[in-house]
Amino acid sequence: MTEPITSNAAALNGWRKSSYSGSEGGSCLEVLDNHPAGLPVRDSKAPEGPALFFPSASWTLFIAAVKDGRLPA
Repeated sequence: MTEPITSNAAALNGWRKSSYSGSEGGSCLEVLDNHPAGLPVRDSKAPEGPALFFPSASWTLFIAAVKDGRLPA
C-alpha cells in the first residue's frame, strides 16, 4: 500500500454504509470494497473529507474482533 490516506474521499466511487446504519443520518462509517490499495474507510458526515486505507486482512481481523467482543467498549 503506497498511500494510507486520501484527502478527498468523494473522488472515489462506490461507497456503502453498514446495513445497520439508519436512514436518519448520524455517526456512520462508509467503506469502499475492492479497491486495489486496500479498504478505504470514511466518515459519512464528511464525504468530501479524508479516507483512511486499511490492508484488507487487517480490516477482516478488526471486524472479527468486534463481532467476537474482544474489544472493550
